Amino acid sequence: MRKELLPAYLLTLVNVLGFSILMPVLPFVVASFGADKWVYGLLLSLYSAFQFIGAPYLGALSDQRGRKPILLISQAGTLLSWLVFVSALLIPDIHFLGLALPLWVIILSRILDGVTGGNAAVTNAYVSDITTRDEKSYIFGYLGGIAGIGMIIGPGLGGFTASGPLGYLGTLLVAIGISILTLMSISVWLKESHPEEKRAKRHREYIFDSVFFLRRIRTLNPPYIIRLLLTLKFGFSIMMAFYISTIALFLIDLFRFDEAELGLFMLAVGIFLSFNQAFVSKHFIRLFGEYRTLLVGLVLCAIGLIAITLTDLLWLYIVFYYILNLGFSLCFPTFNGLIAIHSSPEKQGETMGVSESINSFAMALFPVIGAMLYGLMGSYFFWMTAAIPTIAFVFGWKFQKENRLADD
Repeated sequence: MRKELLPAYLLTLVNVLGFSILMPVLPFVVASFGADKWVYGLLLSLYSAFQFIGAPYLGALSDQRGRKPILLISQAGTLLSWLVFVSALLIPDIHFLGLALPLWVIILSRILDGVTGGNAAVTNAYVSDITTRDEKSYIFGYLGGIAGIGMIIGPGLGGFTASGPLGYLGTLLVAIGISILTLMSISVWLKESHPEEKRAKRHREYIFDSVFFLRRIRTLNPPYIIRLLLTLKFGFSIMMAFYISTIALFLIDLFRFDEAELGLFMLAVGIFLSFNQAFVSKHFIRLFGEYRTLLVGLVLCAIGLIAITLTDLLWLYIVFYYILNLGFSLCFPTFNGLIAIHSSPEKQGETMGVSESINSFAMALFPVIGAMLYGLMGSYFFWMTAAIPTIAFVFGWKFQKENRLADD
């Protein structure tokens, strides 16, 4: 294992831990303050809305000023956001403008974490800086596998700590400890990968320019293959936004899970994700190439979203869920790998930032819509969601057929 990749692996792990540790906890936190299900979707949306603003800005800054200082800034913002979250549990449960005051403070913490949430884009740019063309796809697969490990540890850790004597405060204290260790590791271990001579020319960046991300894409002027990939990723991100905002609610409704049981199920999800991205995706890429593997992943996503609604037997549900999880696992590394392969080295951070902003835009807009539609449609909501990767597949397959796209 190349030692210069270790900081990227660690960053990926702790970033996912910081998110996944809340997965089995946040729906119950919202319910404990007497809020409706749409508030859970709102919290997911706000984080992503402000990540949508922050990620391209931080990615572009990393092209101009280097990866390490931007990673330090974004991780410090994450640490501060957890401290704000803790304060929400320590203030009186009084209502203000229709919501409990602690929920308003939690909303503030998610906004703060989101606006400094450019870690993934800058980390991906760092990996792209130090890997060859042939290494990129499988290294991003390894990153996905490590993200899967985060998905294994995080929900289980979140459910376990929330069930302890400190309740939700215990979960947040663990998250604070993880953030402190990450900040220290970046400072000590991560070496700058983007030297002065390779950096983009410095110019003033305005953070709210990221709101107009279509204009940013035009300014970036990427090759057509990048524009195609960003279009496909937009559809995939809408699907993921719908899935992430409703799957915990669906599992609670279907199996009557409590915090610990939901955390245990997410542990199984993480095992799938880690294994599939680190090992299985690599074999698909070798057999089919990056682009065709992406198309296979989209098909499996569509099949899996329908299959998980067809049973209430837990063992069979897990079998069906593996199909969906494999679809996710084939799409994640191939999107990142293909974008890294085809983007300009001088604009690697900004390109990754735009890619992350597309995902964040979808996560900002669609979780509330997804939670509301799920409340109206129940499990049939996932049938509707399956149409999205199906359309993306048809669009991508048609382009490949017409243009004889090769993975080069």
